[in-house]
Amino acid sequence: MEKEILGSREGYKLCRNANESGMLGVSIENAMNEHNKLTAKENRAFYRMAIALVIPMALQNLINVGVTTADVVMLGKVGETALSGASLAGQVQFIMNLIFFGLTSGASVLTAQYWGKQDVRTIERVFGISICISMEIGLVFLMAAQIVPRQLMYVFSSEEPVIREGISYLRIVSWSYLPVAFTMIYLNLMRSVERVVVATWTYFVSLIVNIIGNGILIFGMFGVPAMGVRGAAYATLFARMVELLIVVLYINWRGNPISLHVKDFVRFDRLLLKDFVVFSSPVVANELMWGLGMSANAAIIGHLGSAAVAANSVAQVSRQLIMVIGFGLSAATSIMIGKVIGEQKLRLAEAYARKFIWLSVGITLAAATVLFFCRGWIAGSMTISEEAKDYLRFMLFVVCYYAIFQSYNTTMIVGIFRAGGDTRIGFFVDVIGMWCFSIFLGAVTAFWLHWGVKAVFVVLLSDEIVKIPITTWRYRKKLWLRNITRELES
Repeated sequence: MEKEILGSREGYKLCRNANESGMLGVSIENAMNEHNKLTAKENRAFYRMAIALVIPMALQNLINVGVTTADVVMLGKVGETALSGASLAGQVQFIMNLIFFGLTSGASVLTAQYWGKQDVRTIERVFGISICISMEIGLVFLMAAQIVPRQLMYVFSSEEPVIREGISYLRIVSWSYLPVAFTMIYLNLMRSVERVVVATWTYFVSLIVNIIGNGILIFGMFGVPAMGVRGAAYATLFARMVELLIVVLYINWRGNPISLHVKDFVRFDRLLLKDFVVFSSPVVANELMWGLGMSANAAIIGHLGSAAVAANSVAQVSRQLIMVIGFGLSAATSIMIGKVIGEQKLRLAEAYARKFIWLSVGITLAAATVLFFCRGWIAGSMTISEEAKDYLRFMLFVVCYYAIFQSYNTTMIVGIFRAGGDTRIGFFVDVIGMWCFSIFLGAVTAFWLHWGVKAVFVVLLSDEIVKIPITTWRYRKKLWLRNITRELES
C-alpha cells in the first residue's frame, strides 16, 4: 500500500502542491481523505497500540499529578502560607522539568523514527547525549536554588511569610534535581521505544513513598516531630531517590532493549549531535517559553495575594488531573506517528493524526464535564479562607473550557508536529499566544488597570484559544509528514 502514489512521500508532495495551485481542486482532496481512512484491520491495530501506550502514560501523568496533589492537600491542612510557599517554590522545578521535557521530546523525534527503522545503536547514542546534557542542567538549577533561593522566590511573591516557607522547601527539595535529571530523561525516552510500563511502576512506587513520607514528616507521626513544609520537601527528596534506584535496577535488567554505554556520554557522533540540536533546540525553547509563561502567570497571581495563590494552586492541580489522558494521548501520538513515519508509512501517519485529534478532544471534554459538576465540592473540601474558596470555584469553571483547547493544541504541537520533526512551530505559537497576548494583557489588567483576581485569571488562560487557528493551519500544511533518519556508522 505504501508504494501507491497517494501513500508515498512523493505522492503527498505532488497532490499537495497540485491542490494548492488549483490544478486538482476539491475532488483530489476528497480522494486522499478516502484513501487515508484506516481499514478494519488497521483500525483494530491502531486502538490496540494506542491503548497499550495511552493507559500506562495516562497513569504516569495521574501519578505525577498525584505527587503534587498529595503535597497540596496535606499542606493545605497546615495552612494557606505553607501551601502558597511550597507551591511557588515548586515553580523552579517546574521550569527545570519543562527543559527536560523539551530535551526528551526533541530526542524522541529521533528515537521514535529510529525505532521504526530498527536502529537500536543510534537510539543508545541519543540516550547518551540527552542524559549528559540534562545532568548539566540539573546541576545549574541545584546551585541556583542553594545560592540564591530568596531571589528566586521573590520572582513569584512579595509576601515575606510565603517567601520564608518557600525558601525552606526549595533548599531541601533542590537536592532531588540531579536524580530527576537522570530518571526523567531516561524514562521519557523509554516511552519512544514502546517501553512505558517501567515508568508507570517507578512513579507509582514514588507516589506511595511520597504520601507516606508526607504523612510522617509534615504532621509528625511515629515519634517524628512535625516539620510542616520542610517535611513535604524531605518526603519528595526521598521519593526521587527511590525513583533513581528503580531506574538503575531496570537499566541492568537483561530484558531491557536499550543499553547505556559510557562512551556515549563522552563521545558524540557529529551528524547525530547536529540532528539532536536541530530538532531538540526548538522544543527546549518552546517548552521553556511555555514554562516561563506559566511561571509568569503564577507570578502575576502571586502578587494578587495569598488567597489567589492558594486557589490557583488547587486549580492548576485540577487542570493537570483532567488532562492526564490528554497528555498521555499526545505522547502516544508522537510515538505512534514517529514510528510509522520511520517505517515510511505516511498514509498511516496521517490517518493516525486525524484519529488522535478527535480522541484527545472528546476524552478531555468528558473529563472537563466531571470537573464542572465537582468544582463546588472541591472548593468546600479545602482548608483555605472563604475568599480563596470563592476564587477557586470560579477558577475551576474557567479550567473546564481551557483544558479542551489545551488538549487540541497539545495533540497538534507535542504529538503530531514533533513526530515528523516540525519542531519550530511550537515556539512561535507559544510566543504569540502566551507572551504577546495572555501574559502581556494579564500584566496590564493586574498591575495597570487593577482588575480583580477573577478577570485577570480569565485573561491569563486565554492563550489556548488564540493558538487554535495557527495550529490548525500548520496541521493542514502537512510539513510534519517527513522521515528524518540517517544512515550512521556503527
